[in-house]
Amino acid sequence: MHPTVLALLLPVSALSAALILFGGFVWVHGVSPWDVWLTLFKGAFGDWFSFQNTLSRAAPLMLTALCVALPARAGLIIIGGEGAVVLGGLACAVTPLLLPMPQSMLGTLLISLSGVLMGALWIMLAGVLRQYRGINETISSLLLAYVAIGLFKHFVEGPLRDPASLGKPSTPPLPQEMLIGTIPGSDVHWGLVVGIALCLLFGTWLHWTRSGFATRLVGGNIRAAQLAGVPANRIILVSCALGGGCAGLAGAVEVAAVHTSANAALIASYGYAGILVSFMARHHPVAIIPVAILFGGFGAAGSLLQRRLDLPDASVLVLQGLAFVMILASEAVRYRLKARYGH
Repeated sequence: MHPTVLALLLPVSALSAALILFGGFVWVHGVSPWDVWLTLFKGAFGDWFSFQNTLSRAAPLMLTALCVALPARAGLIIIGGEGAVVLGGLACAVTPLLLPMPQSMLGTLLISLSGVLMGALWIMLAGVLRQYRGINETISSLLLAYVAIGLFKHFVEGPLRDPASLGKPSTPPLPQEMLIGTIPGSDVHWGLVVGIALCLLFGTWLHWTRSGFATRLVGGNIRAAQLAGVPANRIILVSCALGGGCAGLAGAVEVAAVHTSANAALIASYGYAGILVSFMARHHPVAIIPVAILFGGFGAAGSLLQRRLDLPDASVLVLQGLAFVMILASEAVRYRLKARYGH
């Protein structure tokens, strides 16, 4: 079988298997699998309102998936994007409190860049620990995510809490002039355009530039890359910074476009869902776009499953978990076929 066909067939088969298993899961609980599958489709793509909800949820998924995909192309498995999301959102929310900012589009850009910088530094820390201390980046990035969430809760519920936020602790809201608006004719914020643009940009960079080729070379065989004179350490740290910057931007966009302040709603597991999206797309930035839209649709359909079929809203997480297991299984199959047939 041609490698390209196999690369498309295996993820589709894995997702189909996950949907079938999810159907069996709900059938055991007395719900028709057909009704569940139909409701998933209607809740994600059934009408313009549902599709807008799907696209809004897909925007942060694209950015958090890049946090996994870019380091993965350099040979690292980073799964702590959730930490970069919450700290990026916190940085975005508090920058106007610490520094004078113009209440205009320029101010929006500056607070978004503060989220990018915070996310980049946080994920790059996992790369530094890997390259200079030999600490496994998968474990360190995950633990750093829990540290980041703890720091986020400390500052939001303590020193940076808005006294007016009584029931739900949050930072002071951003000025209206610094919020990210919606795309004309829709309720979808501009974060979607940013996510798509970055996926296309990084896809082009990886496959059409010398530095992108060097990154893929390091990810394929770091020893061969070092023998060829490629600065592997620098490339790995840059890839971590780029990925972390994308996750930090996801947090900043969520604050400036959705929540208007940093609060517990920012801890929405977008960083963890981005892991699944990236693996489903096989860490290809361009392929992340349709996969993120698909899984954004699953998230958007959760409330509809609850209203119409009396299933818990969190049942969608079961589907995501099954999909992740099936994706890992499909990757194992791909490696076996590659070992047997040489492609």
